[in-house]
Amino acid sequence: MKRIAVMALQGAFIEHERRLQALGAETFEVRQLADWNQPKDGLVLPGGESTTQLKLLTDLGLLEPVRRDILAGLPVFGTCAGLILLAKEVEGEPYPRLSTMDIRVRRNAYGRQLGSFATEHEMEGVGRIPMTFIRAPYIESVSGEARVLAEVDGHIVAAQQGNQLVTAFHPELNDDPAVHRYFLSLLPPSNPSTPSTPSTPSFSPSL
Repeated sequence: MKRIAVMALQGAFIEHERRLQALGAETFEVRQLADWNQPKDGLVLPGGESTTQLKLLTDLGLLEPVRRDILAGLPVFGTCAGLILLAKEVEGEPYPRLSTMDIRVRRNAYGRQLGSFATEHEMEGVGRIPMTFIRAPYIESVSGEARVLAEVDGHIVAAQQGNQLVTAFHPELNDDPAVHRYFLSLLPPSNPSTPSTPSTPSFSPSL
């Protein structure tokens, strides 16, 4: 059974837990550094408010340990705010985040008129799936080893870089488990990772 850490500082984390548990995975919530130091096979960064999540990750001493483990190969799935946290570039926001994926993101990209909407589109490796967008960002460009998995109306809404997966939409809010199943397929067959060694973040964003 795969064991997935779900960042539970803010946002729609419970819905992710339900989807993963329905697929046979075990989940646990991360609210402090002691939680993060548990063995795990992967990580989910939920949607919500990316600025709030970033501040909490920093204040709780989680930002650097999480970043280090992702760079060391821990599979991660970020939706909406989680996508923003993983991006190396976010339009108009120069301060550091987890910054592990070679993507450039525009936040709140659809504006008021299309702030929230639902559609169906193809996603590479997954198939045709429902996509729910809530004040969503989109990916302006990918570089390096990052690649596009889905586009809606000419905008990139899903991407992958190795075992890092991001979506601008919220698959946890739909009944279709295909995206979460795809994420679980990215996890290696090895045992859960060993606990991280606590460390103090080396930088603090100016929020």
